[in-house]
Amino acid sequence: MSGHSKFANIKHKKEKNDAAKGKIFTIIGREIAVAVKEGGADPANNSRLRDVIAKAKANNMPNDTIERGIKKAAGDADSVNYESVTYEGYGPSGTAIIVTALTDNKNRTAANVRNAFTKGNGSIGTQGCVSYMFDEKGQILIDRNECDMESDDLMMMALDAGAADFSEEEDSFEILTEPADFTAVREALEKEGIPMADAQVTMLPQTYVTLTSDDDIANIEKILALLDEDDDVQEVYHNWDE
Repeated sequence: MSGHSKFANIKHKKEKNDAAKGKIFTIIGREIAVAVKEGGADPANNSRLRDVIAKAKANNMPNDTIERGIKKAAGDADSVNYESVTYEGYGPSGTAIIVTALTDNKNRTAANVRNAFTKGNGSIGTQGCVSYMFDEKGQILIDRNECDMESDDLMMMALDAGAADFSEEEDSFEILTEPADFTAVREALEKEGIPMADAQVTMLPQTYVTLTSDDDIANIEKILALLDEDDDVQEVYHNWDE
């Protein structure tokens, strides 16, 4: 979920129960399968796979689980082929929501996503109806407590590697890149042993919407919860100021 509290959300997700961790591992497992199908099983020659492996490690996925996923995708010609789909729509009071999914059954996924919006008093829109309100960026989040490097040195390293922006909060650093520069910046930080709490290409809202009605807040929380429970859903981006 994108938003002002992205780092807090990341920490919260990592502290969740095993069922929630299983959901995260399912998401990453599908991303591994797609990356291997598209670019092969050798991370050295597959930048997308390298990025997914880094994401897996940031989410504490065991190495043997990662390796199993790569071998399964590479060795099983009959393995499931996942298709990437994106849905755009509106939550309460015009909040904008983008849903990305990897699915082997588009009809099932579309029905589940539509159901989530409907139950939260939202609606699915046409392609492009809200995506113009977001910017696609590479985003790297670093826990200040886990980073030994001074903020100025970290900023210079990131900018030298091709980052577009660097900011710091009380508990975290945020590095933004253009999508094309994301892998190079992430790998430069990885080479220097910088621990990353999260690193991925994401959709960042240009502006945020504040909800004041208890009903609106309950409804958008319902939409996000139902989407979060769906194994097909990979990412949900929104402009609600949580």
